[in-house]
Amino acid sequence: MNGDAVLLVAAREMQARGALANATVVATTMSNMGLELALKRSGIRMLRANVGDKYVLEEMQRVGAALGGEQSGHILFRDGDATTGDGLLTALRVLEIMVRTGKTLADLVSDLKVFPQTIRNVRVRQKTPFAQIPPVQAAITAAELELDGNGRVVVRYSGTEALARVMIEAESKEQMDRLAESIVQALQSALGA
Repeated sequence: MNGDAVLLVAAREMQARGALANATVVATTMSNMGLELALKRSGIRMLRANVGDKYVLEEMQRVGAALGGEQSGHILFRDGDATTGDGLLTALRVLEIMVRTGKTLADLVSDLKVFPQTIRNVRVRQKTPFAQIPPVQAAITAAELELDGNGRVVVRYSGTEALARVMIEAESKEQMDRLAESIVQALQSALGA
């Protein structure tokens, strides 16, 4: 189970107890669309922050949310236990939910449809804004138009490395791979190290 599934399990349980402030969860730009759709079916709004638990916490504080986290597993519970990601606390909270509901993890996330997602890294010489590189911007725009709301495109630079990260979600693996490759090729041609 990754952080998206943990957020879904915790959000639903907190909402049932009346502890999910503003019926809102803060995730990141990398969280799967499937999480957003499953939360929406439960009447829970999902906001997206930049990648990094510090940005998740900032957004949680800004909107008054009690739960947030990253797909990588950094989960933040602001309802009295902690304001930083703590793997042991997260594991205990998930186990507590399983005991309280009498359900297995598989049952708790059975309706989470995870969209095929890929993250491709491209080593770059410099971090030029994508809007200033017409072939890269054209590849991004073409992917967004083709997906037409049935997937997502996130292209960003790493904050710590000379990398561009290309994340694509789509309803099919074939479409996801094809669109990711198109953007990766444009990045490599324009900025490849």
